[in-house]
Order: sequence, then structure tokens, then C-alpha cells
Amino acid sequence: MKEGITVVKIGGNVIDDAAALKRFLGEFASLPGRKILVHGGGKLATRLAERLELKVRMVEGRRITDKGMLDVVTMVYAGLVNKQIVAGLQAAGCNAIGLSGADGNIVTARRRSPEPIDFGFVGDIERVDSDLLGRLLETELTPVFPAIMHDGCGTLLNCNADSVASAVALGAARLAPTDLVYCFEKRGVLRDPDDEQSVIAEITAESYPPLKADGTVSRGMIPKIENALKAVGQGVRSVTIRSSEGLGDGSGTVIR
Repeated sequence: MKEGITVVKIGGNVIDDAAALKRFLGEFASLPGRKILVHGGGKLATRLAERLELKVRMVEGRRITDKGMLDVVTMVYAGLVNKQIVAGLQAAGCNAIGLSGADGNIVTARRRSPEPIDFGFVGDIERVDSDLLGRLLETELTPVFPAIMHDGCGTLLNCNADSVASAVALGAARLAPTDLVYCFEKRGVLRDPDDEQSVIAEITAESYPPLKADGTVSRGMIPKIENALKAVGQGVRSVTIRSSEGLGDGSGTVIR
């Protein structure tokens, strides 16, 4: 497989907005070459859990996934949301196929240690089957992954969608040059958080430490950039952090 591969990850800010999702899927479908989509779940799982009178528990902004919540997130993320996205891509002319990690045994994860915090049925990615991924792409199918993986022993696990995207991109990088795109609320990493035009065009391993030291990069953006630098260090060609709007316009912050 000679041409490059693009892996794009979207989150709840797109999934929870029907008009934004439809626009995004049209733009994603128009991207040239081989591509893979990874998506989060949005707020629907929380709303469904509340209707089922399941207690939603969060620790440090992260969801505790007990057995009842695992059933809900599997139904919503790997079921309803995934199939709505696949159907939307089909309507946009992109031959998509929805896959949890269990399908084809394409991605396996291990349950996270209960120490120091027991997050329940939450997993960390262990392996991506690059050969199967390559065969799907060679048949011009576009894989669409929710963040529901499995441990290979019959247990489904709720994983972090950013981590899934990174692992899938590393798996794709074994096949061809691969670019990873994280879509979030802003136009990119901003030098001034109040100025949407102050996008930092490029961040490297050399330029990042001063940005962190002077507070330009802080809080939740730190793990995003550090994970991006790690992905680049392990073989992904580039990582872009950007808005989901105008997907193919080349904007955003590129990490190389």
C-alpha cells in the first residue's frame, strides 16, 4: 500500500450536533486516499443511563464504567452512534464499515489496574491487527471505530477515544505513511486562548518545552500534545490538532 493513510478522531462536540456531524461526514468522505475514522460517544450515553436510572460516576473528569454502564456505552457507542456515522458516510459516498475492537479481533485491550482508582471496565490498548486493517483499506472500505474494544477473553472494555486513534494510527503507520488528525472545539493550539486566530502552526519536540514552561500550553492540552509527540516518535508521520470544520483546508496545529 503506497499511498498515505489519514486517521481522524472526532468527539462529542460534533456527535452531539446533528448539523455539525452531517457537515463533518461530508468533508471526511471527500478526503483523498485511504482513511479511518475514530469517534467518541458524546452525551447520549449519559442521558440513556439517567433514563435507565443508572448512577453516572465520574472521577477527575473520567467515567467509571461498571457493568451497567458498560452495557449502556456499548449500546450507544458501538451501536447507535457508530451505525449513524456509518450510514451518514454511506450517504456521502464513502463505503464505511463500523468495527468495535472485537470485530475481526482487530484491536485488543487490557483492563486497567484498579489501583489507585478502579475505573471498572475501562481498557488500555494492547494490539492493533495491522494486516486486517490493511486488507480492509485495500478493498476501499473505510473503518469506523468507536472506543469499545475487548480483551480477547470475552470481555468488552470502554477505552479512551484519543488513545484508540493513536493506536490505530500507529497500526496504520506499519502499512504506509500515516497522518493523525484530532478534531476538537478550537482551531488549533492557541498562543492566546481568547484569540482564535493565534493558532500555533507547528510544534516539535524542540519547540514544545518552552511552550509548556511559559504556560502557553497548559491543563488538558498538555497530554494531547505529549501523546501526539509520542505518536510521531513511534512512527506516525504527523499529528494535527484542529477544529472539525473545513476538514481538508490544512489549518490547525501540526505536531511533527
